[in-house]
Amino acid sequence: MTYKILWADDEIDLLTPYIIFLEGKGYEVTAVNSGADAMELVIKQKFDVLFLDENMPGMSGLEVLIAIKQIRPNLPVIMITKSEEEELMEDAIGSKIADYLIKPLNPNQLLLSVKRIFDKKRLEEEKTNLSYQQEFRELSIRYQDHLNAEEWADIYKKLTYWELEIDNTENKSMAEVLTNQKSEANVHFGKFIEKNYENWLQKPDSNTPILSHLMMRKFAFPLINDKSPLFFILIDNLRYDQWKILEPFIQEYFQIESEKTYFSILPTTTAYARNSIFAGMMPTEIQKNFGDKWVNDLGDSEDEEGFNQHEEFYLQEQVKRLKINAKTSYHKIIHQFQGKQLVDNFNKLLTNDLNVIVYNFVDMLSHARTDMAMIKELAPDESAYRSLTASWFQHSPLFDLLKRIASKKGRVIITTDHGMIRVQNPIKIVGDRQTNTNLRYKQGKNLNWDASNKMMVVRKPENIYLPKPNVSTAYVFAKEDGMFAYPNNYNHYVNHYRNTFQHGGISLEECIIPVVYLTGK
Repeated sequence: MTYKILWADDEIDLLTPYIIFLEGKGYEVTAVNSGADAMELVIKQKFDVLFLDENMPGMSGLEVLIAIKQIRPNLPVIMITKSEEEELMEDAIGSKIADYLIKPLNPNQLLLSVKRIFDKKRLEEEKTNLSYQQEFRELSIRYQDHLNAEEWADIYKKLTYWELEIDNTENKSMAEVLTNQKSEANVHFGKFIEKNYENWLQKPDSNTPILSHLMMRKFAFPLINDKSPLFFILIDNLRYDQWKILEPFIQEYFQIESEKTYFSILPTTTAYARNSIFAGMMPTEIQKNFGDKWVNDLGDSEDEEGFNQHEEFYLQEQVKRLKINAKTSYHKIIHQFQGKQLVDNFNKLLTNDLNVIVYNFVDMLSHARTDMAMIKELAPDESAYRSLTASWFQHSPLFDLLKRIASKKGRVIITTDHGMIRVQNPIKIVGDRQTNTNLRYKQGKNLNWDASNKMMVVRKPENIYLPKPNVSTAYVFAKEDGMFAYPNNYNHYVNHYRNTFQHGGISLEECIIPVVYLTGK
């Protein structure tokens, strides 16, 4: 492909050696000696980049730049000037130039600037692919080792890093390799959880990760002080990769003091994991201590929030039980207007020691994706789903709230209760009417299923602190990208739910949770 350069300079004849140099490198250069001529050609022809002298008779370079951006807003412009005045540079940069060069010019300086525009994506993709290939083998070998929870979290972070890096490349040529490696990681991670989860709860040791019921005790309560309020913001269903997409927006206003992870309890659902966070207890302990509040996840209800009506009560009870002297508030944001009201009442929040805020939007979006054709079109894969999350965040009351907190040099914890995974492979299962509807885990007394290594079976729920509504109740958890499907109307069911984001089972994406501590800049 031959790239076309338009060069506008009132001393264009003196630049002939540079033009010959660029043409020798394979570029096609059209030269004009005024901004007016440049504008006329930009209207008539297609150019890949514009070299624009700042100081020309008639229209200045900046005036030409503004006019051309209205005609061709995506045309890269390299401003060239003799001046090093800071104000001039700021004006040019503010007008969205691609680069800024100072005379006298150097041929290689010109070439480098052009390459940054034309070859940036190609060079970045080549470097990304090469770097990932170098780490590919190391990651694959690590799966074979006896890893602990911290090491698995490190692997997940690395896989996420490469997923985002490859997603930013133009051709995404290594995407399929990364997807396969991530699938292989989830196979080994499922075996790891199956082998260790019960021991974490029955015989905790130094290798036991922080689980949902301990996360506030470990991450939030120690940061409460009487100097400034702590905002604990739980964005429901927020995966680690989604956090990394939001991070650049947040970093404009906050210093990231720490980024850690914890593990969600099983099932990785709102009803279990989030209740456990706020109660500071495992589900059977909540049921034992607050039996009138606990609701078993049975029957055909799909309203997860129906199981989370007592989070504020659980939070207050945990604060009292741990003898934490703190004035706390709790807010659950489900609708846009609730988020705006919270921003409007921001000053009241500053009188509290701890403000707990639950944002349900990401969870609602993930469930909406299952049933809404429009959302399915907008988010057909992980990349599009991350993009949709970023778009929501940029225009959300949550972002407005965070900006207000940052303006007061406030402190924030951002976390979630569980992640989610895009399901692909159905596992046939049969249960009675009391079997829950979640696609990633089932509990019931008469469960039958196809033999599969994509699931973990728990016949003694009490050993992992899960309620046991009946003597014969068992739990089964889908691993990797599996989903449970009933034989009746099987094909319709599978086609409806395949490639949707679900949670409740065992995967890196569902189990390993970000918890980030921020301070306002």
